[in-house]
Order: sequence, then structure tokens, then C-alpha cells
Amino acid sequence: MSTYDKYQTPLSTRYASQEMMTIFSARERASTWRQLWVWLAEAEKELGLPIPDEAIEQMRANVIVSDKAFAVARDYEAKFRHDVMAHVHAFGEDAPAAAGHIHLGATSCYVTDNADLIFIKRALDLILPKLAKVIQNLQEFALKYKDMPTLGFTHYQPAQLITVGKRAAQWIQELMMDLEDIETVRERLQFRGAQGTTGSQATFLELFNGDASKIVKLNEILCKKAGFPSTFAISTQTYTRKVDLRVANAVCALGATAERICSDIRHLANLKEMEEPFEKSQIGSSAMAYKRNPMRSERITALGRKLARLPANFTATFETQWFERTLDDSAIRRMDIPEMFLLADSILLALDNVTNGLVIYPNVIRSRIDQELPFMATESILMKLAQHGVSRQEAHEEIRVLSHQASDVVKQQGGRNDLLERIKKTEFFKPVWDEIDSLVDPKLFIGNSPKIVEDYCNGEVAAKLAKYKESLATASTAQLSI
Repeated sequence: MSTYDKYQTPLSTRYASQEMMTIFSARERASTWRQLWVWLAEAEKELGLPIPDEAIEQMRANVIVSDKAFAVARDYEAKFRHDVMAHVHAFGEDAPAAAGHIHLGATSCYVTDNADLIFIKRALDLILPKLAKVIQNLQEFALKYKDMPTLGFTHYQPAQLITVGKRAAQWIQELMMDLEDIETVRERLQFRGAQGTTGSQATFLELFNGDASKIVKLNEILCKKAGFPSTFAISTQTYTRKVDLRVANAVCALGATAERICSDIRHLANLKEMEEPFEKSQIGSSAMAYKRNPMRSERITALGRKLARLPANFTATFETQWFERTLDDSAIRRMDIPEMFLLADSILLALDNVTNGLVIYPNVIRSRIDQELPFMATESILMKLAQHGVSRQEAHEEIRVLSHQASDVVKQQGGRNDLLERIKKTEFFKPVWDEIDSLVDPKLFIGNSPKIVEDYCNGEVAAKLAKYKESLATASTAQLSI
């Protein structure tokens, strides 16, 4: 049957990277199970159990699961209705000298849970530098445009001016929070190790004739082989699903950040102030040939919406685990854990592309400022008039009347804001006519925005990105084929 006749997730066919898809592929999962069985046998032999060298050699030689082995495992699973035992038997056929030693003392979660932790660690290690790359893109953008005035918005209504770079710095700060949270869960990730069927280590205690110190050593060996600092102090049949929830809370928050940033970009595209990259031959609309739809930002928004809501699943899975373990976590985790990382990966690939090629239209930005700045400048005009001995209350009334007239031109007649021209023609304001133009330079209204951007981007952000210097030096901007 052709792949075109079966459902495939768009995350794997359109959006995510090959590296992330490989981590959660069937071959990687089954091969990691085999690697865990090899490590267990090696460690048990090192601690004195009578496992033949030939058995371990055959296991090592057959770690990668072949297509034939998958077929064998499928047949066994149809018979046993147990996927782990199916792969134990399939591995035994590939490594017959080890058939009686594979999975010795272990429960199914020795391979399933430890493998999941390995995949989570590898996936976190894959997305962290990608997130750092997006932050670096925006850092460069923010510094480039730290001085360019633009309208700020509160309630999506024009407010005091900021700069284009200042707005980007806000995006950076939110992404930095995600980076720090993901780093934290990565640093705190531990291994399940070999803990027995309920976490009591009873089977291993029996294997080692009551020598508990060998169980400690066993897990130290396994942690070293798998690249983990230690095991969780307490396990049941599984590692606690609170770990999955903790990881999800950090990773999935990236979805909310991405959705927020790209919503801003989409609004700015509508205002014609900023656009995402648009290729020469790209089609914006099948019907309206002139359109330049922000489709990449819309894609990120959609993926971000999905990712941001996944923690509810992880919460439910954690809170409904009974006592030492129930199996209602299995099917949903097979979907949720890979999907979480495929979503995050897809978002970061697209965000890298968008933030590396943002296009700014300075003339449009200035024209929009010119529509609003006259109103903002009236307070400065009031102060100047007061310095010339004019009553502040009288000046306030004169400006109020002229402002409403100018507002009527804009809102009722569709004209431009002519408040300053009205002020220049009104005799009351003659004392400050010569100063009016100097009072409406947009850079007088951006406050401390340039310094805020410089201090943040060259300080905290630069310090954080230094940790990713090597990966950023070799990173290239994502090219989106679809």
C-alpha cells in the first residue's frame, strides 16, 4: 500500500526536521530498547552475574533492528499481545546465545521508560540550540532597529512611541523565559534505571543475593552508559509521570510565546509596517494574486496553539495514575511525547526562517506616526506656551477644540491629521509657531527605548547566547520547503 493511502501526521510530512523524526521513529525506539538490554547485561556481568561473553557480543552486533526483525516482532506481538516481550523474543532470534539472558531482572518499563527519558533528553538537546538561534536572530534585529520610532499600542490603540527594536526585545524576553525553563527541566532530568516491577528493586536484590550495594552500582553503571547524572530517588513501576508534566509545562509554553509573537507580526503585516520573508515566486493567494499573506506566521500560530494546550493531557495522565502504575498512560504518551517535540521543532524551524528575514517598511511606519504624533505633541506645546506666560487652562481649551476638528477630518472625512497646520494658523499659538516642528521629532517620544534594547541584548541575552556559541556558529537559517 502506498503511503498516500494511509494517514500520516503533517508534523512528519510537512513541518518537523528529520533529526526530530528520527528520535521518535519506530526503529530508533526498538533499537534503543535493545541498547538498554545490552547495557543491562554488560552491567550485570560486570557485577558478577554469569552472562557469557558470546551472548553480549551477539547482542551488541544486533542492536539496530532490521526490517526482518520488525516483521518477527510483529508476529510475536500478534501472539503475545505484548510489545516488549515480542521484541525480547525477536532480539533472542538475532542473538541466540543471549536469548536466556535478555531482560534479566527487568520489567517492561526498564526499556520503555528509560528509552522515553533518552528520547526526551535528546529532543531537548535538539530544540535548545534552535531556540537560541531564534533569539539570536531577534537580538540582531532588535539592535539594528533600536532607534527606529514606531507606534506603541495598548488595547490595540495608538499609545506612546517605542522603537521597532524595543518591541522585538519584548519578544526576545519571552523566548528567553522559555529557554531558561527548558534548560532547567533538561538539567533536572534523571534516569529510571533498573528498579524492579514496583520500584522496590526486589528482583535485583535477589539476583545479587541480597547485596544492595550492587544495585546501587548497577544503576550508576546504567546512568553512565545512558548519559544521565543519576536515577530518580523514587520509582514505582514507572518513573513518575510528573516528570512528563514538568517537561511539557516548559516545552509547551514555547507554543504560547510563538503564537503571541506571530500574532504581532500578522497585525503588523496588515498595517504594512512589517512582513515575514516572501519569496520571489511565492503565491500569496490562489484567487487574489496581489496578496502577500503571512502564511508562515499563521502556520506558527496554529502549531503554537496546539502545542500550548498539550499540558492538559500530561496533567490528566499524571493525576490518573493509580498507586504504583496503571497502563492508561501508555497509548496517550506514545502520541503526546513525540507530538510535543515535533510541534516544538516545527515551530522553531519556521520561527528561525521568519525572524531571520523580517522586512521593515520605514516610510509606512513614519506615515502612521505622523497620523498620531500631533496629538501626542500637544502636551509639549502646552508646556512651551506656559514658558511664554500663556495660561495653561486657556491653551488646553484651544488645543482641545483644534484636536477635535483634526480628529473629525481623520475619522469622518478620511483625511490626514492636520492638527499641527491648524495650530500654526491659529494666532493664539503664535508664540511657539517657530518651535512646533522641533517638538514633533519622533525620537523625542521614544523615551529610553534604545538604551533598554542595548542593555538587554548586549547584556543578559548575549550572556545566555554565549552558552550556545558553538552551535550558533554552525547553524544555518531553516529553509522551508513547504
